[in-house]
Amino acid sequence: MNSAINAFRLNAERVQHLGGMYDALSGLMTSAIDSSDLLRAQIVLTVSALDHFVHELTVQGMLEIFDGVKPPTDAFRKYKISAGLLLSSNAANRSAFEADVREKHSFLSFQQPDKMADAIRLFYGKPLWSRVAAKMNKTEDAIKTQLRLIVDRRNKIAHEADVDPSFPGARWPIVRQDAAEALAFVVALCEAINATI
Repeated sequence: MNSAINAFRLNAERVQHLGGMYDALSGLMTSAIDSSDLLRAQIVLTVSALDHFVHELTVQGMLEIFDGVKPPTDAFRKYKISAGLLLSSNAANRSAFEADVREKHSFLSFQQPDKMADAIRLFYGKPLWSRVAAKMNKTEDAIKTQLRLIVDRRNKIAHEADVDPSFPGARWPIVRQDAAEALAFVVALCEAINATI
């Protein structure tokens, strides 16, 4: 499962570089040129890195159960595989199982706390959020609330062009600290999840 956290760390580093680009451009340009979209891109890519991490972690965890390395969880036992996998000549084939999981999960997003816990429950049978909260020295509610706020902001950017409906044509304000705090929180969260499981 190291590959999931290693991929996340690389993605988080790319997100951090956008912040550096914002700093560099802001220092070179006048206030007439708005480079705040780099900050918006940081928030979108931060959530994307989180989602990708949970996807990869789940696939790797489920493969460990498939390989007999870990015992199956209740959620794993209830996981439905496609009939095509059963009918194929390689029904016991690890790569066929992996492809099936990836295909089914490709339509899902693992960004909201409940959805993340549902995915992780497929390979980790213990309560996720209480253990992550202990590692982060925060309450479960505080973690979930902060995560929801970050995902909500990402959704405003990605699906609503970050436009403030109260002031048509104006975007929601964003500052460097908004993107930096979102990234720092998601990095701490993913590291805590990785350490927990």
